[in-house]
Amino acid sequence: MSKIKIHIRNNHWKKGFLPCDLEGEKHSTITKDEFEKGLSQNPKIKDKIEYLVDWDKDNYLSSMKEADVLLGWQFPTNNIRKIAPNLKWIHVSSAGVNHLSPFEWMKDDLILTNSSGVHSKKAGEFGLMSILMLQNQITKIVTNQKNKEFVTLLSKPIEGFKTVVVGTGSLGGSMIRHISKLGAEVIGVNRKGNDVEGCSKVITFDKIDEILPIADFLYLAVPETEETKGLINKDRLNSLKPTCGIVNIGRQSVLDYDTLRIKLKKNELAGAILDVFLHEPIPKNSTFWDTPNLIITPHISSDSQGNYIEMVLKIFFKNLKLFIENKELINQIDRKLGY
Repeated sequence: MSKIKIHIRNNHWKKGFLPCDLEGEKHSTITKDEFEKGLSQNPKIKDKIEYLVDWDKDNYLSSMKEADVLLGWQFPTNNIRKIAPNLKWIHVSSAGVNHLSPFEWMKDDLILTNSSGVHSKKAGEFGLMSILMLQNQITKIVTNQKNKEFVTLLSKPIEGFKTVVVGTGSLGGSMIRHISKLGAEVIGVNRKGNDVEGCSKVITFDKIDEILPIADFLYLAVPETEETKGLINKDRLNSLKPTCGIVNIGRQSVLDYDTLRIKLKKNELAGAILDVFLHEPIPKNSTFWDTPNLIITPHISSDSQGNYIEMVLKIFFKNLKLFIENKELINQIDRKLGY
């Protein structure tokens, strides 16, 4: 029986592209040592595969001619059917796959899986931190510090305050479990309206206008899909209380950043913490840097220091075992939904 051929693609950082700096590159690189470490925990697989650890386009075209499996994050999708005629499965080393959509480039029988789940613990703690920062007016305090202003800003405990969480999957769900234990009232928003642990109620996306005006905090943790693009638009931002704070760890396309920036400048919102931007890193001349009551974090809300690739490979090897056994893979992407 011929061995399964796996192409592992890493990307060097470059301006305006993820990973956006050398530290990000180190964090996201699947090295031979890391892969071998994972392989050593799955000895029955070792003799059934061949693999190549590659960078960008160094050996991409030659290796993909015979590849059965592609493991990586960013890769060219144009003409992939001709470039990789044997390709059966792609595993993406992130949860988000919006950078690969639309998915017309995929053959009908090509399987696409992601690394959803590896981010949840870190994202939950970041989410708790960010909501508590807003509750304690840290965005305003940081702005005051920049302006060398020593102003008393008091706050109450989080108990009883309403947090609207848009996206209740592994990222939003993890944060909900933390914040609900402190007594916050959590209203979840998702596609199906199904129950979520820690939520007092859950509604579907089309009912969101009913609850935005009562939100003390709006927490966005949804991927970019056709359903979520432009979800929090100008009208919906205008429906929020001026005391509402916003966190976005999903994608910029979900939220109208221009309107948000203007409202922050006019003190029409309490503050915002943004972890995601359309172009990363954001340019030095961006108006976001000087926007008051805004804290910018460099797309780090969900990434765990040191063992990110180890967690990605655990999912990959679990699926590789299923792939060899010709069983259904976990974490499959629904092309119509985009996640």
